[in-house]
Amino acid sequence: MSDGGERAARMALGMLVEPGCRELGVLVRSVGAQEALVRVVGGYGISAGLAGAVQARMQKAGVDGDGDVAGTVAGRMGELAERLGARIVTAADEEWPAALDDLVLASRPGNILRRDTDPPMCIWLRGPLRLGETLERAVAVVGARAVSGYGGFVASEFAYGLAECGWTVVSGGALGVDVAAHRGALAGGGATVAVLACGIDKAYPAANAAVFEQIGAEGLLLTEWPPGTQPHKTRFLTRNRVIAAATKGTVMVEAGSRSGARSTLGYARLLQRSVMVVPGPINSPMSVGCHIELRQPGTVLVTRVEEIVEEIGSVGDLATPIHGVGRPEDNLDPLQARILDAVRPRRASTAEQIAATAGVSGRDARRNLPLLEELGFVVSAPDGYRLSNVPRAAIGEEGER
Repeated sequence: MSDGGERAARMALGMLVEPGCRELGVLVRSVGAQEALVRVVGGYGISAGLAGAVQARMQKAGVDGDGDVAGTVAGRMGELAERLGARIVTAADEEWPAALDDLVLASRPGNILRRDTDPPMCIWLRGPLRLGETLERAVAVVGARAVSGYGGFVASEFAYGLAECGWTVVSGGALGVDVAAHRGALAGGGATVAVLACGIDKAYPAANAAVFEQIGAEGLLLTEWPPGTQPHKTRFLTRNRVIAAATKGTVMVEAGSRSGARSTLGYARLLQRSVMVVPGPINSPMSVGCHIELRQPGTVLVTRVEEIVEEIGSVGDLATPIHGVGRPEDNLDPLQARILDAVRPRRASTAEQIAATAGVSGRDARRNLPLLEELGFVVSAPDGYRLSNVPRAAIGEEGER
């Protein structure tokens, strides 16, 4: 069986069968794409539902089942791709990303997402980048369409930072979080991939048409559906499996309780990819989905680009720990800090009184109080020591006194 024949058969199957079909995927893995095409066109060895769906598609496309279906369909698709400035990639091509084959792990009877999730038969692409190479270091950034200012800011900033770190940002091209992520990655001079739920010739939503044009010129537009295909609700959920499979992990920025972005996290879990979620205000409806997901075992809370890279990057890509603003007394040793805590702000106390309050010896208090005075923390008075009136921050800025 030639690679050319296998490729043409996969292209034909991609047009005749809705993406994600597990029955078709099992058949292809069992007998190969060429024999699978013969069977689905002939309507034998497959379910009545699949046979009827294929016949409907063939009639609509005007394809004769008695002829060379693979050659006819592949030829038409190739000509159409050339006219649209696109290309078609299948598992028989070097450009194919092996990560998509992992969808077999999620496509099994009784999976928690209750839908077929098999790998794509073929993919339509528009853009200058090589798909497999582009997805080697890729992370998905997804979330709500009705995004808040907070969610839009986070998505854009995260994508910008990830792009600067050399990561490809993958999202679904939708309004809200998706488009903010694409724009952030483009602004950061990095690669971004928009996974569409319609034909490569459709700009949906129309409001993002300019962004799609820029992605097609600098990044990659990707879809499983042939040109002319309209977006349907179920197709958005189907395409989400590709977003999860194509990346090392998925970051959900902002999502309501019923957000479709949550299905992408579900796919990521099934595929054993990293699942990351950004928290939001507990009284925000747009973060309810995020907080629900954060309660799921294995979910990683992220608030910085560095934390995302730490989760999905190479060994040693560790996020710098966050520390509070330094204070001058942080440089004191434990004994000095204990003595300083016992000094009153306005009323002076003797060294012995301070020692008793701090629970240290009088000798330790008498030795360290002059040093604390020299450093500007305390001032001496005829009847003992009290705290300095100079703010601690000012002492730290000016140095030792």
